[in-house]
Amino acid sequence: MRYWLMKSEPYEFHIDDFAALPNQTVAWEGIRNYQARNFMRHQMAISDQVLFYHSCCKDPGIVGIAAVSAAAYPDESQFNSHSKYFDPKVSRENPRWFNVNITLLQRTRLITIKELRQYPELQRMRVLQTGNRLSITPVDPAEWQFIMTLL
Repeated sequence: MRYWLMKSEPYEFHIDDFAALPNQTVAWEGIRNYQARNFMRHQMAISDQVLFYHSCCKDPGIVGIAAVSAAAYPDESQFNSHSKYFDPKVSRENPRWFNVNITLLQRTRLITIKELRQYPELQRMRVLQTGNRLSITPVDPAEWQFIMTLL
């Protein structure tokens, strides 16, 4: 099993939106960064655990725990000319962009980035590194276990 952190801007997709979905499951669509895409396409597997993280907001931080519930498959939005995620260079025979489904397991208290930065155990965590802007990053198992103690 692997561990991940997946960022969402709360004005786009909030933890409350996640909780309100049927089966509390969402297709993680719209990823247009090759490294994040490759994490989904080549490394994520069903049952991998996910830290759901609010970014680009007043208090960014972890707000929930989810699990990968469907392995990577082509992101339908790349084929839809009316979607902001449309990619005119792809075809159904040769898709470029993929998504996974994730299912919310639980909400957590807000663990802010400011709080995460306080712990030496998390100093190497990718979300805390200067210049990291990826919306999907791997989380080391030791970091995951430490974060679970903070809940």
